[in-house]
Amino acid sequence: MATTNPPKQPVALIIGASRGIGRQLALSLAQAHYTVVVSAKTTSDASAIPAAQFPPDPNSPQSTINTVVREIRELGHTALALPCDVRDTAAVTALVDETVSRLGSLDVLIYNSGAIWWSAVATTPLKRFQLMQRVNPEGLYAAVAAALPHFMARQGNRGRVVVVSPPIYSRFFRGKTAYAVGKVGMSVLTKGLAMDFQRMGEEGKGLSITSLWPGASIESAATERAVRADQDVRRDLRKPEIYGDAVLEILRAETAVVNGRLLVDEDWLRERGWGEDDFDRYNVVEGAKPRRIMPRTFPALEVEEQDDEGRRVDSVKMREGRSKL
Repeated sequence: MATTNPPKQPVALIIGASRGIGRQLALSLAQAHYTVVVSAKTTSDASAIPAAQFPPDPNSPQSTINTVVREIRELGHTALALPCDVRDTAAVTALVDETVSRLGSLDVLIYNSGAIWWSAVATTPLKRFQLMQRVNPEGLYAAVAAALPHFMARQGNRGRVVVVSPPIYSRFFRGKTAYAVGKVGMSVLTKGLAMDFQRMGEEGKGLSITSLWPGASIESAATERAVRADQDVRRDLRKPEIYGDAVLEILRAETAVVNGRLLVDEDWLRERGWGEDDFDRYNVVEGAKPRRIMPRTFPALEVEEQDDEGRRVDSVKMREGRSKL
């Protein structure tokens, strides 16, 4: 049912927002006065948790979209929990449509859902590979496909997409090829859709898609397992707030500045004028200097003949042409 009083605040849909980075993104955007739709597969009765035990550990299964929404509302901001299993493409479309129906608009789509299996090809079962493709690139594609009609129906064609995926470089494939296939595919979607927006000319200027990846390891459920094995790991961790601040800087920037970029959080914040001392507050261990896990520089993806692609083929137009024969 459509709302009769759409929020005046911009609306952000965050898919994969129950724990870790996703939870922090929901909190960061809510505190920046976005109306936030918090989505993931798992739900719970957040009202049943006593105040003395709230909020739950943000990296534990007790943290769900419902507890995140309760956190946001207790801070005085606006949020809505809508569950979705991204393996069901119809459910992803329904999620986006319900967001617009209930809140009146969609300004920002953030895709953080992810399935992880870091191992060699020989030790990665086919079912695990298929799961990662369904959750990572296919879930993203379904979300973008559902959001684009809403973005392009707005006056001036306006909307932002932020994707949790990495810059493309060879070291990322090592030891986790099956995972990299999907994650790099998500970054390819960022580059390709950005080109679509650019080809639209004036009509595409209000649209952007950007990928963002951590420069150092961020405290999460995955890193907590490593910490339990080795406490020294904690010195190399940053709080997820750095990622939330980097996303806010993406949303503050002009679309032309961020469209098609594959960014690293700390490098992007430096580009936006942040100094080295600004990063100390993100350290999990005070005084530590978290190790950078990303290369300092990345290979260029463009080729010398970047704009000389010859005859451009559009399968839709080819199919339409055949139907007229």
